[in-house]
Amino acid sequence: MKSLVSFVVLLLVAVVQAVSSSGGRLLVVLEDVAEKAGYSKFFGGLEGRGFQINYETPKSESLRLFHLGERSYDHVLFLPTKSKGLGPNLTPNILLDFINAEGNILLALSAATPAPTSLVSLLLELDIHLPPDRQGLVVDHFNYDTTSAAEKHDVLLLPPPGPLRPDVKDFFSPLADNGELLAFPDGMGQTLGDGSLLTPLLRAPATAYSYNPKEQAEVVDDLFASGAQLSLVSTVQARNSARFTVLGSADMLTDKWFDAKVKKVGETKSVNTLNREFAKAVSGWTFKEIGVLRVNWIEHHLNEEGLSNASNPKIYRIKNDVTYSISLSEYSWDQWLPFTVPAHDELQLEFSMLSPFHRLTLQPTISSQDSTTYSTSFKLPDQHGIFNFLVNYKRPFFNNIEEKNTVSVRHFAHDEWPRSFVISGAWPWITGIGATVTGWVAFCAIWLYSKPAAIRESKKTQ
Repeated sequence: MKSLVSFVVLLLVAVVQAVSSSGGRLLVVLEDVAEKAGYSKFFGGLEGRGFQINYETPKSESLRLFHLGERSYDHVLFLPTKSKGLGPNLTPNILLDFINAEGNILLALSAATPAPTSLVSLLLELDIHLPPDRQGLVVDHFNYDTTSAAEKHDVLLLPPPGPLRPDVKDFFSPLADNGELLAFPDGMGQTLGDGSLLTPLLRAPATAYSYNPKEQAEVVDDLFASGAQLSLVSTVQARNSARFTVLGSADMLTDKWFDAKVKKVGETKSVNTLNREFAKAVSGWTFKEIGVLRVNWIEHHLNEEGLSNASNPKIYRIKNDVTYSISLSEYSWDQWLPFTVPAHDELQLEFSMLSPFHRLTLQPTISSQDSTTYSTSFKLPDQHGIFNFLVNYKRPFFNNIEEKNTVSVRHFAHDEWPRSFVISGAWPWITGIGATVTGWVAFCAIWLYSKPAAIRESKKTQ
């Protein structure tokens, strides 16, 4: 019986750990709870991954992001609502506090519904800008679906986004062996500022543009943005590794577009959409199911024969040979895996005081089932003082790793200097000193043992 209870407990623990590295409490804010039926496949996938979903409307009196100073939820998903504001419990300050408390937010917009003012203010704090009047439609007359948008051209068909840079891991490009495309229907684009925390996940094609369909129904003479200026899906990762994602098309998450067949203009063959896989990747990254790094342990020690090589000493001596190691794991959906540095990228160690004295590449040395150990060896500089072992790894779509270990570096002790007789450059001086001492001793010996000549006395005669 005890073994059965233990098995059940371990199973429950495994289920809890299989949710997200930061928890599984998810709040979904939508205009009407009945609207969740249109997103049944998306929400079913979240529940299947272990999330505990609570559906609320902005007018709900029981809606609270914090209780007694602690987060009531780990993640929040905003779907389009017709309310101009979201009430006193979802103000921009409260949402910023939620991000500062390491909460994650996924915001889904729609061109058919103006964005609430509180969310617009929050986006401005993050340097993300929406079209005027909080409403805008993205169209493309060269990359649209001829089946559903033959006239309006407001259903963009896009290839997977691909890697941001060659040295950045690609989490958001599902396999498209048969030419599958992303369907971006009825979407609202954003423009991004110059903030270092902003990363465009999916940009609009060069032929796309955004305008207000209500004010410019006849003639489009004032564009909000066009081409690569438009970000269709944008991400922000705060310095505390909290994640915020803006999805320009909430319809991407609906059941209709998960299983839709689309045909791009100029093509004769219909293909499936990649919306299901893309929605899983975006929600998984936002809710910290992927792209999460963990530091298991850090060790630094002397690497010299005949000396105590204890782990993590507080003091070293100048010119010591030292080895530094750090163990890292990467969370991927439901398990911790060994972390592998992406191609064309490096994991570096800085040994610094005010500025780095050494900046070294850490190489993988040991790999286990759930971690990889990166190490490097080097000689400490000929400078005493307070130094830091610093690993500062901050890359797009990975949480921030900043590990600093402070140590003291001292001078040689009096009995640690090498003796002069082992220094070849000192041999002429030692020989000179020896010759001087020998000559002086010989002179003293000759002086002491040399008898002076006798002096004869003579009488004076008159």
